[in-house]
Amino acid sequence: MKMKTELLVQPSGEIWKMTRTELKEDINTRDRDLAAIKEWLRKQPHLPNEWEDGPLMTFLRGSSYSLEKCKRKLDMYFTMRAACPEFFSNRDPASPGLDDVFTSKIQGPPLPGLTPNGRRVTICRGVYPNLNTQEITDSLKLALMIGDVRLTEEREGVAGDIYVLDAAILGPSLLAKLSPATVKKFMICIQEAYPVKLKEVHIINTSPIVERFVNFVKPFLKEKIRKRIFIHREIKELYKYIPQDMLPVDYGGSCGSMDDLQAQWKVKLHEYRDWFILQESVKADESRRPGRPTNYDELFGIDGTFRQLAID
Repeated sequence: MKMKTELLVQPSGEIWKMTRTELKEDINTRDRDLAAIKEWLRKQPHLPNEWEDGPLMTFLRGSSYSLEKCKRKLDMYFTMRAACPEFFSNRDPASPGLDDVFTSKIQGPPLPGLTPNGRRVTICRGVYPNLNTQEITDSLKLALMIGDVRLTEEREGVAGDIYVLDAAILGPSLLAKLSPATVKKFMICIQEAYPVKLKEVHIINTSPIVERFVNFVKPFLKEKIRKRIFIHREIKELYKYIPQDMLPVDYGGSCGSMDDLQAQWKVKLHEYRDWFILQESVKADESRRPGRPTNYDELFGIDGTFRQLAID
């Protein structure tokens, strides 16, 4: 098997110790917990019989080793794989559509380093202002594909995630193409189906219309996450939260350019191409779920208040 490139610095030393505490990880019992989750998975008729150890361990860490929370997350993860084909099917990174979006339309690379408190930083920005509806959906799909890669690549776990959203090119025409249903499905994926410990969201290069959009999205977010959203008028304000030197040169740092980081992650996604194709069928089968099958309409029901996003 071809060796994969290493893009993410793993926690070590004092950060590793601090991260173990943050994740509530006991290295003496974690193998037992992993075995318990694997045994539970084998007994669920509607879920895959087995899955790789690496992603399962990331789910345990993201659930602070609560077996019940981990089970809920895994069930929702495989459920969303079936319920959202727009995000979880046709995930060949070499396909022309996805390749074009990832190469020339959006950027969203996780940064290689970690903050002093062991958190991973991801910066997302658009580089093309006139995305069509399919390209917007593909952008969200690619974000979840990076999330899937990290299920395996975060071998030691991190103490949480920080997302920086650069809103420089977000304008009325682009925001108006965002479907509320698509936004809500994506938010459910992030909050309920992935083992993400979202610590902070920083929005930079903002504008009044972007701030209106943020207010539109907030009802889809858990209260604790709403409180972790910070809007910055100047890049310098970001340095209070993220060490400047670990940021890309585009934002005053020294960890390389956004273009270079994005190119590295393009290679990484292609390294997982076979995995993405094989995973196409790894999802929940509602016809075999004990009890009442998941009703997707109920799962994704959108309150009438948010059916229309009016951008003037």
